[in-house]
Amino acid sequence: MSSEEVAQKLQRRLDTKPEPPVHTGADEEKDRPAPAAVNGDATSELTEKLNRRLDIHDGTTKPKQMKVFNPYTEFKEFSRKQIKDMETMFKRFDSGKDGFIDLMELKLMMEKLGAPQTHLGLKNMIKEVDEDYDGKLSYREFLLIFRRAAAGELQEESGLMALARLSEIDVSTEGVLGARDFFEAKVQALSVRSKFEAEIREEQEEKKRMELERKERRAAFKELQSTFCS
Repeated sequence: MSSEEVAQKLQRRLDTKPEPPVHTGADEEKDRPAPAAVNGDATSELTEKLNRRLDIHDGTTKPKQMKVFNPYTEFKEFSRKQIKDMETMFKRFDSGKDGFIDLMELKLMMEKLGAPQTHLGLKNMIKEVDEDYDGKLSYREFLLIFRRAAAGELQEESGLMALARLSEIDVSTEGVLGARDFFEAKVQALSVRSKFEAEIREEQEEKKRMELERKERRAAFKELQSTFCS
């Protein structure tokens, strides 16, 4: 073969371009790069919130199960009377009757107690016990003020300490059974329970006594009435 023929063959090879490979759909899917990794927990949480919002919009959402709050079992360091006094005070200043004390209601409360606070001071008071970050005090969060006061966890100059001190609800000694540290009071839970049950019995006896007196008064009135009518 002449050198000229060899040169022509080489030129033809160089001029021939290879055809691109044909990819099927499966190949494309296989070659496609994997999506960037995301935080699974954050994604599922966002999805749950979006789905709930859609359900609310469509009117198909199910009400969330609410945990029943029992102050007598959760705040065992306080007596039954103390909890009732705190509840009475809470309801008195819950002027909106919505089960919360908001910023304006707290402002009025502190003014009535003789310890007015600045706007920032009121916000800080709520923030200190606002566990659900809704900017207002629930009844449970209100009780937390007195728990912390009884345990010595509040600063003397704080607005919450002024509220606890001026509320006329004594939680300094009886509140934690003489123990400054709340966790020590938990050790004495059995004696607290006995005291709680004794208070219930005392209330029941008082009701029975009042009912008996009412019946006696009614009987005396009927007897007096029959005397005049005879």
